[in-house]
Amino acid sequence: QVRVVESGGGLVQPGGSLKLSCAASGNIVTIWDMDWYRETAGNQRELVATINERGSHYADPVKTRFTISRDNLKNTVYLQMDSLKPEDTAVYYCSMDVRTPSRLYERTVYWGQGTQVTVSS
Repeated sequence: QVRVVESGGGLVQPGGSLKLSCAASGNIVTIWDMDWYRETAGNQRELVATINERGSHYADPVKTRFTISRDNLKNTVYLQMDSLKPEDTAVYYCSMDVRTPSRLYERTVYWGQGTQVTVSS
């Protein structure tokens, strides 16, 4: 079994920073794509950033303000969020394409439970 857990959300003033973490645990061989998504009430979940062996990519609204990184030894992905705006308020989810011994060649995506980020004065 694989478990994915996010942490680091909270309340921050506009212009402030937060760093989210997301760690996977279980019988893991390797992790391919690691992604951050966000979801607001009434809206679809949207991709914020993704990182894999080819590099990282960002959604246009966060491109110059957010930084995604990963620590493969810890099976962890991070999202450094700077210059936060009220419109960044959302529940942030991470997802990972985790390869286990029984599914080494199958794309299997695991999701975390989400962490709330609120940007408000």
